[in-house]
Amino acid sequence: MGEVARLFVASARHRPMLERSEVCAIENRGFEGCAHSRAGSRRQVLLVEAETLGQLGLAPGVVRENVTTEGIRLAELQAGDRLRMGHQAVLEVTIPCEPCDQLEAIRTGLRDEMQGRRGILCRVIEGGLIRRGDAIEGAAVAAATSSQGQK
Repeated sequence: MGEVARLFVASARHRPMLERSEVCAIENRGFEGCAHSRAGSRRQVLLVEAETLGQLGLAPGVVRENVTTEGIRLAELQAGDRLRMGHQAVLEVTIPCEPCDQLEAIRTGLRDEMQGRRGILCRVIEGGLIRRGDAIEGAAVAAATSSQGQK
């Protein structure tokens, strides 16, 4: 199980991310108030590991993630995996986020440094409030674990 370490929204494209203590995830859209929210998009929410940011000497939010996670290995997730954040919100993994040229504006060579570690993109399956410190649980993993315990 992981944890929501930090939450961010973009007030406008190409502007610094704004940190929030809580956000409202909107079904099939993304985070309320985020300029990157798009209905039907596979790129509604970006998750990046705090551990990766720490290893690269980067501050949370600087690579434009919406959720900085702790204690969850995002690279091990597959398209279609679902993550519950808080009590209601469910996000579905869509694709890995490929490092882009915009990372070079942060630091020369960062695009190469982030290969395979850029995080994952998700879409919102079920909306709800997400707060800093909320648990992140794999919906499919949690269901399998509880059914195995009943045998």
